[in-house]
Amino acid sequence: MARQTRQQRRARRAQQAGTPPAGRPPAPRRTEIDGGEPAPRRAEASRAAAPRAGIRVPGAGFARFVQEAIAELKKVEWPDQKAVISGTVVVIVACVIVGAWLWANDKVWQYVVEHVLLR
Repeated sequence: MARQTRQQRRARRAQQAGTPPAGRPPAPRRTEIDGGEPAPRRAEASRAAAPRAGIRVPGAGFARFVQEAIAELKKVEWPDQKAVISGTVVVIVACVIVGAWLWANDKVWQYVVEHVLLR
């Protein structure tokens, strides 16, 4: 038996629930032209209630970004001086160790190239 497709499963569930399947568009409403009730004027009502989205104020995006950045920085739990110093020391020690390892590795490979490969 072949597996059902997603559309078939949705149709079966909708049929069991007694509602039309989600993939199918709803039945059209009857309007005055068809002999039914007048069609609601949703477009005009939504335009009046919604703010004017077409108008853009220059710099408003940057101002909003700055406001949001400041709000996020206020939420940050900043470390105390002791934590900053210990973190800095850890980073410096790690850099020294890695730098020494890279220097030693470079010297070993320099010797290998000069005395083994180029002879």
